[in-house]
Amino acid sequence: MASKTPTPALIQARQWGRIEVFPSAVGAIAAHAAMGCYGITGMAARGLRDGVAELLRRENAARGVVVVEIDGGLGIDLFVIVQYGIRISEVAHNLQQTVKFAVERSVNVPVAQVNVNVQGVREERR
Repeated sequence: MASKTPTPALIQARQWGRIEVFPSAVGAIAAHAAMGCYGITGMAARGLRDGVAELLRRENAARGVVVVEIDGGLGIDLFVIVQYGIRISEVAHNLQQTVKFAVERSVNVPVAQVNVNVQGVREERR
């Protein structure tokens, strides 16, 4: 579970003061990047209720992300629901690269790993 206080990797001392980025902010960045990936229907709540994934609304998407410190970098766990009929391995690989790039660009902290947990598959309705 993500802690409420920033990890040492997310705290930087500067000439004029200190910069802190909370894990929840990193989670929001990761969730936003994930929602823009092809094949991702939405973010899912961690864990399953009665074997069914809970699709989160856009404003709660960060609840589907866990951020932890790993060896001076960050480890990010994503819980997602993918679109039916698309190769899950390709969607997951694209998601890993996209989230890693977005987080590293935004907070200037290396991302050691991005773990994708597919909680469900959903058919898009038009």
